[in-house]
Amino acid sequence: MEQIELAKKAIAGDETALLQILKQEESTHYRIAFSYLKNEHDSLEAIQEFTFCCFRKIHTVKQAEFLNTWLIRVLLNVCSDIQKKKRRYELRNDVAEGTFQNDDNHLELSEAISKLTPKQQQLIYLKYYCDLKNKEIAKEMHISEGTVKSRLHTALKKLRFLFSEGGQS
Repeated sequence: MEQIELAKKAIAGDETALLQILKQEESTHYRIAFSYLKNEHDSLEAIQEFTFCCFRKIHTVKQAEFLNTWLIRVLLNVCSDIQKKKRRYELRNDVAEGTFQNDDNHLELSEAISKLTPKQQQLIYLKYYCDLKNKEIAKEMHISEGTVKSRLHTALKKLRFLFSEGGQS
């Protein structure tokens, strides 16, 4: 059956059609989740949550032609949520165990990053804490790769200034 027809059926509420689409794209979805989360357990959890979200929200897709785009967006959102939960959990554990690094450099860096704009903070986080490539960041933030590069350059320049003599006022 043609993909568009299958997508229309899925959007109309045919669970078998949606299941068939998800099964066809299963390996692609897993690869995306794994590249985002860098861990098999979290990736499988993301796929499970993603499948549940798809069944719950499929009716919100407006055009059948964009079903695959919608599916990937949902998957990325689920991966992002899992990553946020994982970070909060790890931070709580570090604080509870007393292993949270409280040294001057860590505090200075956190303070400097907090002085960046929210978009710059997100870029720094995605690039250096999540180890995403510029292309992946561009996809995640819905901007061009060139924009990612220029914004990262600007953010790093501002961080350098904040760490220099001039920024320590």
